[in-house]
Formats: sequence, C-alpha cells, structure tokens
Amino acid sequence: MKLNRRSFVKTALGLSGCAATSGGAGAKTARPSVGQLDQAASSLILKLESITSPVRIASIELLRDQRNHYVRTRSTDGAEGIALTNGRAGYLYPMLQQLVIPYFVGKDARQLESLLDGVYVYNSNYKLSGVAFWCCAAWVEFSILDLLGKIARKPVGDLLGGVIRREGAIYVASGNRDTTPEQEIAILAKGIERTGAKAVKFKVGGRMSNNADSMPGRTEGMIRLVRKTLGDKVTIYADANGSYDAPKAIEIGKLLQDNGINMFEEPCPFDYLEETKQVADALDIPVAGGEQETSLRRFRWMIHNDAVQVVQPDLHYYGGFLRATRVARMAAKAGMSIVPHMSGEGVGCVDVLQFTSFTPNVGPFQEYKGSLEQIGSWYDPPLRLKDGTINVPTGPGLGIVADVLRNTKPMR
Repeated sequence: MKLNRRSFVKTALGLSGCAATSGGAGAKTARPSVGQLDQAASSLILKLESITSPVRIASIELLRDQRNHYVRTRSTDGAEGIALTNGRAGYLYPMLQQLVIPYFVGKDARQLESLLDGVYVYNSNYKLSGVAFWCCAAWVEFSILDLLGKIARKPVGDLLGGVIRREGAIYVASGNRDTTPEQEIAILAKGIERTGAKAVKFKVGGRMSNNADSMPGRTEGMIRLVRKTLGDKVTIYADANGSYDAPKAIEIGKLLQDNGINMFEEPCPFDYLEETKQVADALDIPVAGGEQETSLRRFRWMIHNDAVQVVQPDLHYYGGFLRATRVARMAAKAGMSIVPHMSGEGVGCVDVLQFTSFTPNVGPFQEYKGSLEQIGSWYDPPLRLKDGTINVPTGPGLGIVADVLRNTKPMR
C-alpha cells in the first residue's frame, strides 16, 4: 500500500477531494496565509455549556504508587479529576509543584483555555519554556479536563468538539536500533500477528547521530528488505529521530520512497526546520515532524512553509489536548493531517486515542507500543485491542476509574 504525500492526506481526512499538500517534485498548491492559520488556531475549543456555575480549583496534587505518577485536581465543591503522567514526573515534580500548580489553584476550571496561556507567563515561566515545562502544564490540563468531564458527565472528546470516533487504528512502533534488518523485520511481523495492526514503524539512522548509522549498513538493508518481507498490504513508516543533515536525509528519503515506505519521520534534528523543509521539498513521500516542538509559532512556520506534511505534537511534551488541537486546526486549514507522538507506552496510547476521538484530520494510524495489560482495566469501559484497533474510553472525563488511586501517596 503505497501512499504519496497527496494520497496520505486524503486517506487521513477520509475525503476524495480535499486540499492537498505539495508533492515534492510537482507544483505546490496555495498555502494558507499566516493570518488564516492564526485564526484557525485561535477559535475557542472547549464546549462547556452544561456547566453554568464556576468550578473553583481547591487543590492540585501529585500522587504516586510503585510504578506511576498521577495528578489529582479537586474543586471546592468536592469534584475530582485524575490524570496519569508520562513517567517524567519523578524528576520534574519541583517545577510542577512550584511553578505550575500554584497558578491554577483558586481559578475557575472552565477558563482552562486562557489559563494555559496564563501559566506560560506566570512567574516568568516563559523563560523555562520547553518540554519539561509543558509536560507539567499538560498533566494539570488532563486532570482538569477529567474534572470537567465528570461534572458534565461527558467524555473528554465531547468537551473538545464532539466525539466522532469510538476506536482508533494503530501502527506497531519499534524503538530498536540494535537489531539486524532480519531480526527487526521478524519483530515487526510478530507485532502485526499479536495486534492485528495494518501498519508498522521502524527506526533508521542512529538517533541524532550526525549521519552515522546504528550499525554499518543497517538502515539501507532494512529499507530494501522490509516492504518485500511484509508485503504490499501493510503501511510502513520510518523514523530517523533527527539522524541526518539535509543531503543525507534526502538520500535516505529517496531510498525510502523507491522501496514503498509511506512516511519519513523527523529526518533532521527536530529544531533544524529549514533543513527539514529542504528534505520535504526534495521528496514525494510525506515528511513528519514536531514531536519535541513546544512553540505554536514554529508549528505555524512548518505548516505555512510546507516543511512537513504531517504534524506530530506530543500531547505531553507540547502541553496537552487544547494546545495540540490548535496545531490540528492549523494543519486542517492547510489540508494536512496530524499524527500525535506517543509519550510513554500504555498511558500515551490512551491519550492519543482520546485525541483521535474528536480530531477530524488525524492520520489513518496512531502509534502503539508496549501493551495494555497494566492499565487497560483502569478505564471505563476497559480497553481492548482487536484487529488493530483499540476502543476509546467513553466514561466521563478521561474515563479513568478512581480506584487507580487506592495505593497512592502524595509526592513531596
């Protein structure tokens, strides 16, 4: 199944005639203006008509058990919201507790959109802007959305535009770089067999490695073998994790497209935006990026300049559902799709599922790694993986059952 840049967008949006992105060697379609992108990103997202009274935040605290960290938000009238972190809270908690939580306490949770903008400037937090800060903001946002969803008795998707999907299709992602091509393809094939997934992703390059491969010849061997082995019915993505400069990335990208690979993720270091655009301009397959981006303005630049054709904000690293929705709306304006990066394993997969449930222009497959064995029963209804799809929780808020906190204690 070979998808070029144009057909990838159409498949993602489920349309036969949407505005398509440029096609590498072909003529470019008109891009939205910066003003149009700003307008798309600035429209209100939250739909809270059923909550007519203020929801004052009484407390926000970080809890932990032996394996996980949780953020719990309580309102002054006793409502409660719960969110799981992505595992980085174990060392980011001083920032969370000192620079993020105090801003939200006492505020009306219904003003969450403006609060996320306000915490950025609170106590000059903008001086610390980056993945660490926005992770902390995301965890608070998740817990407040869970709180609001429970008050409204609606799943989070209905608060963020309306649920349009009840399940999400996955691609099996491998993080291996220490395997031979034959070993790695066998791992991918087992992942397909285990999950029923119709798509996979493998690693190329050495990860931020200045053109070095993880082992001699691994990338080229993998690219030449993976399509032949897995067949034409499997969608295949490749992820470089910023391994290449522009000339080398173009070389690898052309090899990818010649061998039927469907998407090239983060070919150059994540902040090398001009170089990434050079790669995208030279190729016919979609280039994806943005997993470590924290700036709406830089996402705007990427979209406006067609530097990527698939945007990939991480729902934790970028600061939550609301900020990622702003990116999704800009991408939709340009006829582009969004495939959120998955932060962590099980919990990250559920966050992406939730985002998929209400976002029209998500890509055809969303990232999955690890398993649902630990956390699948924590949601309402329990999560089930079948035939390459996972059901979206339909319980109020994030659908997390309160029982997950039974063995937790406060993080000091």
